[in-house]
Amino acid sequence: MRGSKTTQTTMLSLISPEDRVRHDHPLRRIKQLADGELSRLSLVFDTMYSSIGRPSIPPERVLKSLLVMALYSVRSERQFCEQLDYNLLFRWFLDMGMIEPSFDATVFCKNRERLLNHEVGRLFFDAVVGQARQLGLMSDEHFTVDGTLIEAWASLKSFRPRGEATDSSDDDPGNPTVSFHGEKRRNETHQSTTDPESRLMRKGRGKEAKLSYGAHALMENRHGLLVDLVVTPAGTKVEREAAEQMLVRQCHQGRTPKTVGADKGYDTFEFVSRLRERRIVPHVAANTRRRGGSAIDGRTTRHASYALSQKVRKRVEEIFGWMKTVGGFRRTRFKGTARTQLAAWLVGAAYNLLRIAKLQPVGAIT
Repeated sequence: MRGSKTTQTTMLSLISPEDRVRHDHPLRRIKQLADGELSRLSLVFDTMYSSIGRPSIPPERVLKSLLVMALYSVRSERQFCEQLDYNLLFRWFLDMGMIEPSFDATVFCKNRERLLNHEVGRLFFDAVVGQARQLGLMSDEHFTVDGTLIEAWASLKSFRPRGEATDSSDDDPGNPTVSFHGEKRRNETHQSTTDPESRLMRKGRGKEAKLSYGAHALMENRHGLLVDLVVTPAGTKVEREAAEQMLVRQCHQGRTPKTVGADKGYDTFEFVSRLRERRIVPHVAANTRRRGGSAIDGRTTRHASYALSQKVRKRVEEIFGWMKTVGGFRRTRFKGTARTQLAAWLVGAAYNLLRIAKLQPVGAIT
């Protein structure tokens, strides 16, 4: 039987966003995990705001909004504020009522800057990592490191010689005419006028060079969860320096890394020797084609654990793949290392929350 179209709208209804989200929705477990960690950060949030003045957007809602943006691939804060006006799922996740107004995009961005000034992104990321460790989902001994490039929010046209005066004669200053023909562009002599902290870098031979940042991940090998995430200016040597920095941080937190897996880019005598000095076995892929030979020898490769680490280390690419596709972190929307680092922490926390929710049954989450 054909249904009839009803043109009369309901004048009064008793319903809440909670009623519109099904009980087995996967976002329910993520919300439970996030709310537990945000409640523990309440004292930190109190120090961020004055006791007088007009109330601002609660920091819990700002953080959860950034999580939703990563989980549902929302490309900008302005688009999120628009969707929040009619998306009941987003409103339910943020504990908002049906009639509450959406956020103003400008005010929302200013509140995000407050998170940056107080390093809340790092605190929330560490809290999620700590929760995964309490649930027994993380290894404290076996890790994997890797790095990738994140495109900067800057055009190659902005990569100009340092100290060069701006040409005001161009008839289109918003999209000027620039010719790079015959010009050698290097990070030592050139700099982006849009994002000075970005660096010109290519992923490999035959690839085009782009203004980029380096994202460096430390993954534990038990379930492939993200333990640490550092954003730096792009560079080949920076990858190994960031890896040492993340491992030292784990040692300061009371962890005892025993093995570290990595690809051929980390196969240098300097990096391998520093790991051995810290009594960490370097499960680094041997680069036998390199001039001077590989720093990895039989005392490492003869063990079965080396082959296991080489198999598991590929899972770190799943983290980068999710962050760049679903998380929208293929290209940063922000200028500067600090703002890009804040975005990385929130995207990394969203990835961990998603993985924890899949690994841990609902009844075991407290």
